[in-house]
Formats: sequence, structure tokens, C-alpha cells
Amino acid sequence: MTVHKIRLPHFKHSAESETIALPLPSRAVISTAQHLGAVCTPTVNIGDKVKIGDVIADSDAVMSAPVHASISGTVTAFTEVLHISGRNMPSIVIESDGKNEISDAVKPPVINSREDFLAAVRKSGSIGLGGAGFPTSMKLGFDPKEKHPDKLIINGAECEPYITSDYRCFIEEGEKVLDGALLMMKYLDIPECVIGIEDNKPKAIEKMRGLCASYPNITVCALKSSYPQGAEKTLIYSTTGRVVKEGQLPISCGCIVINSSTCAFISDYIKTGMPLVSRRITVDGNIVKKPANFKVAVGMSIAEIVEHAELDGEPDRIILGGPMMGACAFELDYPLSKTNNAVLLFKDSPIYSPSSCIRCGRCVRACSMGLMPTALETAFDMRDAKALSRLNVNLCVNCGACSYVCPAKRNLAEKNQLAKAFLREQTKKGV
Repeated sequence: MTVHKIRLPHFKHSAESETIALPLPSRAVISTAQHLGAVCTPTVNIGDKVKIGDVIADSDAVMSAPVHASISGTVTAFTEVLHISGRNMPSIVIESDGKNEISDAVKPPVINSREDFLAAVRKSGSIGLGGAGFPTSMKLGFDPKEKHPDKLIINGAECEPYITSDYRCFIEEGEKVLDGALLMMKYLDIPECVIGIEDNKPKAIEKMRGLCASYPNITVCALKSSYPQGAEKTLIYSTTGRVVKEGQLPISCGCIVINSSTCAFISDYIKTGMPLVSRRITVDGNIVKKPANFKVAVGMSIAEIVEHAELDGEPDRIILGGPMMGACAFELDYPLSKTNNAVLLFKDSPIYSPSSCIRCGRCVRACSMGLMPTALETAFDMRDAKALSRLNVNLCVNCGACSYVCPAKRNLAEKNQLAKAFLREQTKKGV
């Protein structure tokens, strides 16, 4: 199997910037949809007093994770925030009391079994911190009688330009990454672990190899710096040579993939009992004078975050995440969620007008999944569900490589996502 990849210019300006913990905000707007899966239902009422770590929203759905208060104070409102997906998401507003009190419920969990460990991960509110937001308890909660993974893969590729939050996690909290991996291997009975880090991060590779030297069942793999190396299916192939087929999850080929920052968080939670109420983010862009990494409370507004960064002018584009797979925020008042690993601010952003396809084939050569983006675009424009299925549109990982290399500046990646949604609708209708 040949995996197509592209080379991107990297602007890792904040790579050597030690993480700065920002003061807690005076107000937090916390979405009840912090992950892929079911939207949580509030467990608090207006007027309730909450402390840091209190559960404020939860769901009985398997595909979910509880939401916790990131500041102490009073619940003052239930509102809706226009999510970057275009949907209004129910959110809980907490006004700080300035006391920064920690909930009595925050205490290290007692773990004596696999079931205890999975319950603790669920209670922590852990999700994939690389951007996808898949509930960690769902990913780890496989039925060992049906399929038992033999490889735990820690994703530290961080192949997007600008973002360095996972890199700083390795440098500052490498011990926690290792400890988190050992906990998962122990309680889930996974015999081997591979930590994948791109070779443009030699300090992180050196540190993790040093920490893992006495663990022969843990390998630190230096990955070729290319894009989208961090995509789950690409990473699995790069580290194990295994292929995840269309419609299947990594566990189908014996693998579980966990982001490095998620791994470190699990270690931290098991030791302290503090749920996922804050995260490390990168702040960068062409108007940021001092690119930095910040530890930020969930629900803090972008406006408050960027007050701690020196800006050269007003941004005309705000990207949450990386420029390849991130999405534009509508305004600076947008609140940070668990899934946001970067805030990028730009001015004088170019605006492109798509032109006719010139049949150059660059998008085909760039696609890591071996798809034909131009053919998929035509099939979607024709609303041809059978053609979309035949062309394997669901294999698209939304990496954006096709749009990036297209000289005609066509919105190929965007069309693929619309095509997948269209195909799901047609499949439900039995078309």
C-alpha cells in the first residue's frame, strides 16, 4: 500500500515557549456539547453555586462525556452559542465568585480493576484532545471477548502548522504521557505501545526515548514529517503497517489510538481526581507578536485569552485548531471548548475564487486515502449517492490536502464533508 502525503511549511514559532497558566476568567460559557456524540443535559439550575470540578451536565448515552465547571461561582444563565459547525449549542454560563474553590468531589479515584479504570476515565470527562473530541471511555471501552487490541498507539505527530501544544506536553509532561500509557496497558491488558512523534521534534523524541528506555514493550517511533501523518488511519499504517478498512474502527486491526495530551490527562486525573476543566493551547498567527502556549480554562472566551498575547492589529480571520483542519470562529467572544488545541489569528488573509478544474491530478496524488477528489466533487454535484459510495467517500479524513494543492482553489475538502452527510441521509432513506 502506498500512502500519499504532502509537505507543509511549518511555523512552530511557539515550540520553545513554556506553557503559561492563565488566570481563571471572570465568566465561563461552557457548552454541553464538548465532544462527538450525545449533547449533555444540564444537571444544575440557574442560581446554583458550583465549584471547580463539579459536574454541570451529563448524559446516559454511551457516546458522551460529562461536563464540569471550570471556575467556581454562580450559574446565571442557559444560553445557545453558535458552534463552528453552524449549529446552536446549548451552553451554561457561570459567573465567577473569585474564590477558585475546588469541589469536594475532586479526589483521586480508587482503581482495582478494568471496570474501575473505565469508570474513572468516563467520570473525568476525558475526550480526544487532538481535536476530534471522541469520548475516551468509549474508545477504551471495547469488549475484550469480541476484539482485543495488541497495540496502543500514542499520537504525538502534531503535523499541522503552528500548533505546538502536544509537543510542549512531551517536553513538560513526558512522564505523565508515559504513566498514562502504562495505566492503559495495565488495566486494558494491551501488551505493546508505540509513541509516534514526527522527526521534526527531536527533543520530544529524545526525551520520550529516555523515559521509555527501561520498558521494552514501549517503542518511540520517529515518523517522517509529512501531512496528514497524525490522521488516525495514516498513523496506524506508519507505525504498524496495518490498514483500517472503510467503515471500520482502529480496533478492527488490533489498535487503539490516543492523543498524547489525552494520555497525560488520564495520568493526572488518576493521581489528582481533577476532571477535564482546562487544557493547553497554542496562540499564534501573523498578528501575534509573541506566539505562546497557554493553559486555559474551558469556557474562557477567545477575547480574554488573546488579552495575554501581544497582537499587531485586528484579526480578519480566527481559526480554532490548525489551518488545515481547524474551523473559523465567528467572533472573539467565542468560548473555548475541550477540543480546541489552538487559536490562530491572522490579518490580510487571502480570499480565493475557485476556477474550473484543469485535470492536473494533484489532488489525487495528495490524498492519503487514495481517493479521487475531483470525481467525488462531480458525484456530489450530481447528487449521485451510488457513485459517492462506489468512490469510497467515507474514507475521507477531512485533512484538506486536496484543497491545499489544488491550483484552481476548488473547495474539494468541503465538498467531501457535504458529500458524506448527503450519503448518510440517502442511506437512512434506503436510497
